[in-house]
Amino acid sequence: MASNTNVSLRNVVMYCVYVRNHGVNGNFKDVEEDLERIKCLGTDIIWFMPIHPIGTKNRKGNLGCPYAIKDYREINPEYGTLEDFKRLLNKIHSLGMKSIIDVVYNHTSPDSTLVENHKSFFYKKADGNLGNKVGDWSDIVDLDYNNKDLWDYQIETLKYWITLGVDGFRCDVASLVPLGFWLSAREEVAKINKNTIWLSESVDPSFLLSMRKNGFVGLSDSEIYQAFDIAYDYDVNKEYLGYFSGQNSLKEYIDRVSIQESIYPDNYVKLRFLENHDQPRAKSLIHDEETLKIWTGFLYFQKGCTLLYAGQEAQAVTTPSLFDTDKINWDGIKEDFVELLKTLGVIKKKEIMAKGYYEICTCDDKDVILASYLMKNKKLIGIFNVGKEQGEINLDVADGEYINIIDGTLVEVMQGKLSLKNKIIIFEIQFDK
Repeated sequence: MASNTNVSLRNVVMYCVYVRNHGVNGNFKDVEEDLERIKCLGTDIIWFMPIHPIGTKNRKGNLGCPYAIKDYREINPEYGTLEDFKRLLNKIHSLGMKSIIDVVYNHTSPDSTLVENHKSFFYKKADGNLGNKVGDWSDIVDLDYNNKDLWDYQIETLKYWITLGVDGFRCDVASLVPLGFWLSAREEVAKINKNTIWLSESVDPSFLLSMRKNGFVGLSDSEIYQAFDIAYDYDVNKEYLGYFSGQNSLKEYIDRVSIQESIYPDNYVKLRFLENHDQPRAKSLIHDEETLKIWTGFLYFQKGCTLLYAGQEAQAVTTPSLFDTDKINWDGIKEDFVELLKTLGVIKKKEIMAKGYYEICTCDDKDVILASYLMKNKKLIGIFNVGKEQGEINLDVADGEYINIIDGTLVEVMQGKLSLKNKIIIFEIQFDK
């Protein structure tokens, strides 16, 4: 991890917006009008999926994929103008939030301004034509970072957006771009804003190995952490999804999460999510309302930065199309679920969740997750009965009554045992000094 990464990023709730599908008009003004509601969810950072013009050549769908970018330094006219975006940034800042934008530096659209003006910046296939290294990404062509002039251009672009008021970057498939570039970019951008936030979309281990097998760059999470503050938890995502499909147990998933504590630097920050724009909606995996709440509690309690994908608060089931207008269905908004998100957002800000010693495991061969943070004479314990198990679990805490800070009810531990409930349990313990 970057040596100067601030562990307070573990206290952060990030909210991802796809402007096209967020509101009625699919523009910046829609998002601006929704900012106060988003803020009230406990949001600290708004991540905008790509805001740039989309190429027309080999376009997918009617409107094209936002990750097939035509010009890194312009605004998608669908969304508004540069002045509209600046006004949106100002409103975000006035509400005490920050913003990051998507940076797609592995590739561009085949008709991008860089293809038109800097063809030497691009990867060429064996036949000499432009192309990409992942065959099915038919609407893009890959860049070639052996060209150091490309480095200069890309870094200047990052500095341009920082100067305009953007607070950081979510870097698409950052693992496919050389580490040296990211290190240089971080150093140069820091000259303008030393607090710039760097989020990497890391990749699934199998995808990483396939890139390396074919002789291409494929950065591991450990390498990514040298330049980035936050990395996706795709290193455990296969086991997370596998639990719901029956391919692996909950214990196998949680054991994988636990390993992160020993293989990454002490100040590592993972992006924790139940869903994102490339993954199934949580509600499509977790149909039961009580169970969804429990998994959501676990999401916030995990060590790392919490991601909400717009529509998650409405328990949306369908992942919006990237290629066409496909508006979020907001009809599923429920007051009790929104209030839960707000409560969890407050808990997320506790210092112990950023600086405490973290442990996680499953309990007594049940589908129950036990996690805790220990800092000085305090301990924060979370119990997540995701399998809606019955009976009791063993719990190594002093017998007595504790307050569940989720709802104010009492949590009773008797003879080292706790009775399971079909709800989130989070409580604090204070030790004698």
